[in-house]
Amino acid sequence: MKQRTPVVVNILIITGLLIVFYYLFVQSYSFLASPYFWGTVVISAILAYIHSSIGDLIENNKFKKLSPEEKAAYLAEKKVPFLRRMYDAAFKKQSETEEKDILIDHGFDGIMELDNQLPKWWVGLFYFGTAFCIVYIAAYSFTDFAHPLSEYEQEYKEQMASIAKYEAEQPPVTIETAKYSADNIAEGKELFKTNCASCHKEDGSGGIGPNLTDNFWINQPEKTLFKNVFHMDWNGSPTNPSMRAFGKNGEVSGAEIEKIAAYVYHINQEQSPVTPAQGGAAPQGTEAHWEKE
Repeated sequence: MKQRTPVVVNILIITGLLIVFYYLFVQSYSFLASPYFWGTVVISAILAYIHSSIGDLIENNKFKKLSPEEKAAYLAEKKVPFLRRMYDAAFKKQSETEEKDILIDHGFDGIMELDNQLPKWWVGLFYFGTAFCIVYIAAYSFTDFAHPLSEYEQEYKEQMASIAKYEAEQPPVTIETAKYSADNIAEGKELFKTNCASCHKEDGSGGIGPNLTDNFWINQPEKTLFKNVFHMDWNGSPTNPSMRAFGKNGEVSGAEIEKIAAYVYHINQEQSPVTPAQGGAAPQGTEAHWEKE
């Protein structure tokens, strides 16, 4: 008569399986706080205890029919701890006497075959894998679980929501609060390419618009170069309608203008100017005398 798995172990296994199956469909561990999940666990535990009790009745009836020697062997085996029995079933080697009992009466080239049972842990993993595969395929086919497009859309919505929350909580950047930072140069360059390069070229050397790398400026409403670029990008040029008010029109935000101004400051103050001989536009306006930032 085989030893049965303790009911506590069965309950732990059932709880683990319930966690896996719930996660497959919920896609988060929020169900751990749900009374429905824990209700399922309690009901499963009660059913496991009922199943164990029925097993005890059947086991007692079978035990009464055993011979004294079989009863002694069964009771001795029952004293072995469950984990020890599992370890022995998986790794313990049979004795020569036990091997003779499971020796199959055929062989080849002197090699004989034993009728070994598969280890219980291997069989358990096989059945678990089979059940998991069925549930996984069903979840993938009939729900959004593991669907790449659905997961992408969900993550995209979450990221956009976090960006919107950040922007709502952060005060808008204005000409009074804007500051030059070298960390903004790289992003400012990309924004400059998108919004300004059609008139000023990507390197700021000028074309339709004036050269932004030299020290001559048509409009100088501010005392510092960085603030001047922010002012022009926000309010536009009073003398040239092509240089429109990007900020006031809502085409770019104050935070984006801050980055564009950082890039223009960088190419004007921290790099050599692009001269007409190098392909830059001729100077326009008057020479500027900017105050230090």
